[in-house]
Amino acid sequence: MDHQQTQTSLALFCKVVDNYGDIGICWRLARQLEQEHGIAVTLWVDDLHSFRRICPEVDVDLELQLVSGVTVRHWRGQDGTFTAQDVADIVIEFFACNLPPGYIQAMAERAPHPVWLNLEGLSAEAWVEGCHALPSTQPRSLIKYFFFPGFTSRTGGLLLESGLLQQRQAFQQDAGAMRAFLGQFGATPAEMTATKVSLFCYPQAPVTELFAAWQTGHKAITCLVPEGVAADAVQAFLGQAATAGVSATRGALTVRVLPFVPQPDYDKLLWACDLNFVRGEDSFVRAQWAAKPFIWHIYPQDKDLHHVKLNAFLQATSAKTSSLVTFSLRWNGAAGETIDWNVAWRWLDADLPEIARLSTDWEQQLLANGDLAANLCKFVETVK
Repeated sequence: MDHQQTQTSLALFCKVVDNYGDIGICWRLARQLEQEHGIAVTLWVDDLHSFRRICPEVDVDLELQLVSGVTVRHWRGQDGTFTAQDVADIVIEFFACNLPPGYIQAMAERAPHPVWLNLEGLSAEAWVEGCHALPSTQPRSLIKYFFFPGFTSRTGGLLLESGLLQQRQAFQQDAGAMRAFLGQFGATPAEMTATKVSLFCYPQAPVTELFAAWQTGHKAITCLVPEGVAADAVQAFLGQAATAGVSATRGALTVRVLPFVPQPDYDKLLWACDLNFVRGEDSFVRAQWAAKPFIWHIYPQDKDLHHVKLNAFLQATSAKTSSLVTFSLRWNGAAGETIDWNVAWRWLDADLPEIARLSTDWEQQLLANGDLAANLCKFVETVK
């Protein structure tokens, strides 16, 4: 059979570092490459338990399984022997996760060599454009290319499935669908008419302070928080264990704990809310495609290196007001001075309609860059 007629194969290696972000990105990319580009994808992942939280069909006890058309393999470590036949046409290591030495050896023995990509983390920093698509010579005459997602046309763009924005539009224009979606979590009609906020953050976020500001404010707020997120602050507010289905109202604030939902339902949650607090990379990207105001909690790094990344994004995005920039810096502990959260919230809240309008403009800018999966496939064609 002519090689051109055979299905292109791709191996994607994922180590789960940030609970759900890493596997969230890799799972979206794997499905999109399989569904929209007809590529036979094998996803190697080291943590099936985290994977199952976002994709309930995953069986944590299986070494090998087929999920939504993608072959999923449990990556148990760096041992293992491989032959040239085991190697895919395209090999992606996510975020420099280090391929097994035996697999690299087999890549070198394969003719032709596979296209080897290191899919990097998302950043708006200026240096990304200069490093995107750069080759790096490896031992045994292999070449690895650095592929950077990003916010400009000189990067790989962002992950975006075809049809997603049309789905969002249909959902948001269907009041009954929005009510039914929130109603399944127990949200009452009153909670649905309040300002709806989704909360996804790392444990060090100043949630207690924000809850206090919301509680004493003049505007009813419904905060929807997935189980396990901001657990201490949520439990303290509820006065009981923060398990899915539990809620409490104090002053103007209602906090409702949601079960951890699969990815398509998380998108709907973002679409249904007026403001979204997101974290890491995966939910951060989904927040841009929700085209709603959002506050990003960036993954913390040593020596506050993450603050550089945060500032780069706040500079790059057009979906901002000074109140959003100030609130974002302080939410991430990057502002220096202490803050009156009541004032910061009132200022941000007043700007939400304007930020929502700007978010739609920003989305159009991002769409002009093309989507990551399609850009990646185009790039592979140029180097293979």
